[in-house]
Amino acid sequence: MISILQIILMALDIAWFIILAHVIMSWLINFRVLNLQQLLVAQMWHGINRLVNPVYSRIRQFLPNTGGLDFAPLIALFAVYALRIIIQNNLYSY
Repeated sequence: MISILQIILMALDIAWFIILAHVIMSWLINFRVLNLQQLLVAQMWHGINRLVNPVYSRIRQFLPNTGGLDFAPLIALFAVYALRIIIQNNLYSY
């Protein structure tokens, strides 16, 4: 059982990294540090978007309209971190 929980913790770490990479890339694209005309940047951006948009769309259904601010990544990071804490605190009780 501990092995399964450790695998889940690793998956949560990967999800944390992907969400963080999406946030940083969105900032760099908006500040024109990265250019979507470059093939590698565009492929990475569209790939990460395909991974996070299903999660973000579910979160956005419950959030009020805040104009230009998107709190979905913040809520997703909070949820991943909360799940990680819950699993770590209960890891050795099995």
